[in-house]
Amino acid sequence: MDSAFTQKIYEKHKGCGKCPSTLLVTQFYRDLLGILFPNFASTHVIDYVEFSKRIQIIKLELVQILSRNAGNEDIDPEKTTEQFFDGIPSIYDRLQLDITAMYEGDPAAKSREEVIRCYPGFYAIAGYRIANLLHSLGVENIPRMITEHAHSKTGIDINPNATIGDYFCIDHGTGVVIGETTVIGNHVKIYQGVTLGALSVKKEDASVKRHPTIEDNVVIYAGATILGGNTVIGEGSIVGGNVWLTKSIPPGSKIYYQAQMHNSEGDKNPDVIIFK
Repeated sequence: MDSAFTQKIYEKHKGCGKCPSTLLVTQFYRDLLGILFPNFASTHVIDYVEFSKRIQIIKLELVQILSRNAGNEDIDPEKTTEQFFDGIPSIYDRLQLDITAMYEGDPAAKSREEVIRCYPGFYAIAGYRIANLLHSLGVENIPRMITEHAHSKTGIDINPNATIGDYFCIDHGTGVVIGETTVIGNHVKIYQGVTLGALSVKKEDASVKRHPTIEDNVVIYAGATILGGNTVIGEGSIVGGNVWLTKSIPPGSKIYYQAQMHNSEGDKNPDVIIFK
């Protein structure tokens, strides 16, 4: 590398002197998960005093991260940290509902402990709920770093600004994408390869709703793609595998592709079939 390039990169490093490292943010998420769920704890707790100290250490981790989060200078690190931890009991309760949804929704699940320890859906949803709480407090960048860590571990990409209700189940999960303005109701179950995305939009439309709404008690099977901010999947509907949707469907619908014979050569053309 020549000196001009080295100087250029050096200036970048100087400008990011307050940027918390990805490793620091990832460690915070893993430490917090270890507090909430002993299955993820790196060491066993000896007594309550030690456990309380661990919580204080994690609080200090978040204060340090927020203190170094460039672009968030208007955030009070200590106040925001306290607000965040005040919201953790609610997040814990909601995660328990998600665990229930995954355990009851998958015949292969032998126990709730298995869901916590082994299911990528749980790890990704936990990352989302924690990141979403930070996002709601006005924290920038850090929430996305947490969900991208979970994405890298699980293959499940959930934007921290999405709105997701209770009893959320992601089964298998690899390749799932849930966009920024997606709204998901309660008791929704989705399988691997599902995309809840946006139609092509201009950059200046970034603030508008671009992703679909999934109402309560909907099941979306593997490989389905649902796009657009005006697209609503009605309550109690079932969306079959590999379906592509850019229009709303009414409550109670069942939608899937069915191959039909159309000529003597045996060509098959998929038709969308909707039952209500």
